[in-house]
Amino acid sequence: MNLSFRHKEILNCARETGRVSVDDLAERLQVTPQTVRRDLNELCDHGHLTRIHGGAVLESGVANMAYEARRGIASEEKEEIGALCAAAIPDNASLFINIGTTTEAVARALRNRHDLLVITNNLNVANILAQNPHCDVVVTGGMLRRSDGGLVGESTVDTVQQFKADYAIIGVSAIDDDGALLDFDYREVRVAQAIIANARKVFLVSDGGKLARSAPIRIGHISEVDAFFTDKIDSENLREVCTQHGVEIHETEA
Repeated sequence: MNLSFRHKEILNCARETGRVSVDDLAERLQVTPQTVRRDLNELCDHGHLTRIHGGAVLESGVANMAYEARRGIASEEKEEIGALCAAAIPDNASLFINIGTTTEAVARALRNRHDLLVITNNLNVANILAQNPHCDVVVTGGMLRRSDGGLVGESTVDTVQQFKADYAIIGVSAIDDDGALLDFDYREVRVAQAIIANARKVFLVSDGGKLARSAPIRIGHISEVDAFFTDKIDSENLREVCTQHGVEIHETEA
């Protein structure tokens, strides 16, 4: 595919934030929304992007996109999801928080809460909650993944297994229509599985865009989750899977 100037600009925008919208691109490129949709369809047809409602995201593959790009995707939605999830966590509770930009939003929403014990393999979460004098933070051991401040590996799993927490707050890279929870790093998946196994209740936090992505490694199934906090669920099949397995759905746009 010979990329035009507009195609290159669209891909540059997508690489900066991970996601582009038709309306924003139309304004930025000074063209009609119909022209943008045609450009997006061409880029998607050639495997550069994946179409979602209202725009497109970077094509999913076997490697996750950069942390800064992930942090920029649906940032407002993530803050709302974080606040919604945090409201369901009482004071005087213990909780795991794993790697992810949405789980970091939950941590920000917990900065003024009291008497929490947080066990995390996410250095960003630890730094956020270090601002809360009423929250004790346990940082797991493990190999530091410099790209996003995550700690992974067998020693991370060993630390997690020393605890039995009231809640687990987990994020994932992708959610299949059948309820499979997916990620890119096997070491991170092992930690997430240990967190799920050692929590009394599991809360999944994810923006709706994760339903448009794919990742190669299976964490588990949404049936292992007690509650799913998101901005919206466009998939009726996934909604039905949640209902069948008694997973509570909390949507910010509901």
